[in-house]
Amino acid sequence: MAIHIVLVNPEIPPNTGNIARSCAATGATLHLVKPLGFSIDDKSLKRAGLDYWPFVKLEVHESLESFMEKYKGRRMFLATTKGRTLYADVKFRDGDMLLFGRETAGLPQEVIEDNRDKTIRIPMSEDTRLRSLNLSNSANIVLFEALRQLGFPNLK
Repeated sequence: MAIHIVLVNPEIPPNTGNIARSCAATGATLHLVKPLGFSIDDKSLKRAGLDYWPFVKLEVHESLESFMEKYKGRRMFLATTKGRTLYADVKFRDGDMLLFGRETAGLPQEVIEDNRDKTIRIPMSEDTRLRSLNLSNSANIVLFEALRQLGFPNLK
């Protein structure tokens, strides 16, 4: 089943391309939730993923509502700078879904409020100039912690 990375309304093609590359390299499934800030056929998206795109397990969802309906009942963790739990304190399981919001605004506030107990964060400096980490870096940090906890299944 593996880990699922869910990008809600991503805006920057190279970030999505980098995350797609990580998903292909680890067997994680990538979910893209529309609206997207680019075309999936965008050259910069393909360039960032290089020749990994044929190996990406990809699902595209028309809306966050349709994604949530399809996967209701599944364990989901929402990555946000306002998260309650440190990502490393979560005991990840096979099949967990990790949700990340768009680069400029994060996840919708109402989704965070409705799922406060499922929010996770990456610890950062309290320096107010630092709002958040890059989306692809954040996704990789959490993805690899989940995979580490699972014993890096099917990876060598």
